[in-house]
Amino acid sequence: MTTEPRKPPPQFISRLKRALGGQSGWTGLAVQIVFAAVLAWVAYEIVANARANLETQRIASGFGFLKNNAGFDVSLNLIPYSGSDTYTRVFFVGLFNTLLVAGIGIVFATIIGFIVALCRLSPNWLLARLGEIYVEIVRNLPLLFQLLFWYLAVLAALPGPRQSISLFNALFLSNRGLVIPRPIGEAGLDPFLIALAIAIAGALALRGYARRALFQRGQAIRIWPYVLGLLAGLPLVTTLVFGLPMTFELPQLKGFNFAGGARVIPELVALVVALSTYTAAFIAEIVRAGILSVHKGQMEAGSSLGLSRGTTLRLIVVPQAMRVIVPPLTNQYLNLTKNSSLAVAIGYPDLVSVFAGTTLSQTGQAIEIIAITMGVYLLISLVTSAIMSVYGWRINRSLGA
Repeated sequence: MTTEPRKPPPQFISRLKRALGGQSGWTGLAVQIVFAAVLAWVAYEIVANARANLETQRIASGFGFLKNNAGFDVSLNLIPYSGSDTYTRVFFVGLFNTLLVAGIGIVFATIIGFIVALCRLSPNWLLARLGEIYVEIVRNLPLLFQLLFWYLAVLAALPGPRQSISLFNALFLSNRGLVIPRPIGEAGLDPFLIALAIAIAGALALRGYARRALFQRGQAIRIWPYVLGLLAGLPLVTTLVFGLPMTFELPQLKGFNFAGGARVIPELVALVVALSTYTAAFIAEIVRAGILSVHKGQMEAGSSLGLSRGTTLRLIVVPQAMRVIVPPLTNQYLNLTKNSSLAVAIGYPDLVSVFAGTTLSQTGQAIEIIAITMGVYLLISLVTSAIMSVYGWRINRSLGA
């Protein structure tokens, strides 16, 4: 008995055609093949044209230039650097300066944004109007304008070092930046840091235990005395046993400038303030929309249980609103990181300024430098998105979504 080969069902063939060629079937597949071939040809022509232009200008391609000496100084470096270091060192100096601004800006923008959002939702008429005015003014002015305002109209208008604004004769604010005492590590620094890390981990563990007890058994546990004891007691014990963890070098005015201490350049201050306040205006609207997305019955339920408005927001409303807040909040974090490239307008030595700017003008390796810079910003964005995605997943899991 012979059996005929089984033919695939018509539904399978239809799905295969749609997968390969879209709704138009095999005709759509042919169109896509032609389109892919055109894209490949355009890419080849771009690469060939760039290579021919480099050969005409006698510019060697490749990444060998990264081993050459830079020959210029950078006003702010978080790692040891001098003008005799290589362009690779310049790249890392600019990268760390960019990450510094992005990290500080994200923290301050989040704090300011949440505060402004709560002000806008406050039953106090004055606070609500002040929050609304802040949002409408700040988010409707260009970021570059605000950056130049803080740098030229505010910080540059400060007095010189001799007439600087002093706080306890330890902090000095002038048009050359903020001068603060410089910490110097001593022998007891390592035990102090270990004790502090253990205290923070213990405090977080206590907080997690208290939250589980509250949500699972309805039992409110007062943990702040134990948290305070951990955070203050353990470091204090190590200080008494091993000595002071650090001393501070105070700045002193000598001539026309300060000697000693650590200086925060005005470009960093202006950039952090501009990025934080600008992004905070958008975060405030995101947080406000997220809180309003939670049914008002949640606030009423909290009030019926005798909870204050602040406690109800912190324990009931905001955790539910975070599911709505996190995705657009991630977008604002990415925007803040990319907007930090405007630092070139005021001379802050970020990645774009010292690597895609000065290094490119000295070496002429435009393709390689631009490709590296694009890859770095892409990597930072992907890492930020991944972290926020994990955080959003944890929120959804804790809420049972």
